[in-house]
Amino acid sequence: MFKKVLIAEDIDSINYGIEKVLEVIPGVQTTHAKYCDEALLKYKKALIDNDPYDLLITDLSFKQDHKETVLANGEDLISAIKEINSDLPILVYSIEDKPYRIKCLFDLYTINAFVLKGRYSSLELREAVSKLKVGEKYISKDIAHYLYTKEAEEITDYDITILGLLSEGYTQNEISTHLDAQNVSPSSVSAIEKRINKLKTQLKAKNTIQLVALAKDIGMI
Repeated sequence: MFKKVLIAEDIDSINYGIEKVLEVIPGVQTTHAKYCDEALLKYKKALIDNDPYDLLITDLSFKQDHKETVLANGEDLISAIKEINSDLPILVYSIEDKPYRIKCLFDLYTINAFVLKGRYSSLELREAVSKLKVGEKYISKDIAHYLYTKEAEEITDYDITILGLLSEGYTQNEISTHLDAQNVSPSSVSAIEKRINKLKTQLKAKNTIQLVALAKDIGMI
């Protein structure tokens, strides 16, 4: 059961909506932070006071203003808090809809839930919180299907590097030279060509230009 929830969100109306969703939890206490630095300080103070938060709900993007910050976005906040408490349940509530980036949040930062902001997001927030209370994970239905595909699992950091270089205009020969200089293998032109062709098949791209465009669309690069 969640009794104390930290909400990192810089839009008042969204903060209000999250709070209304959490009202169904008896006795729940919510604290709001409009900056990631502020959220981290509040989290640390709660630990010092021996009154820790047991759930973090955070956006990924925060609008920059005159205030200087160390933590620029939700990923920075999640990373900082995970270094302190790797077991804290984290729910990301964001307009980010690029499946590969969302997959990285689960794989790299071990978040517990992702809710896509949208027309029915309040209902999904309720469902996500209910899942988290019993130790289950939750992903918005609009993007969950991609995260569980075989193709998504097979894409590696090596593939992401090649896609990134392609997006910068590198030729296969230039990619080969670059990988070789970085001691990344395989770096042969033939190996790179095979990976690019495999990626075209996985992402259903007709050519390299479309491959790069699709990779950008789903957040790989």
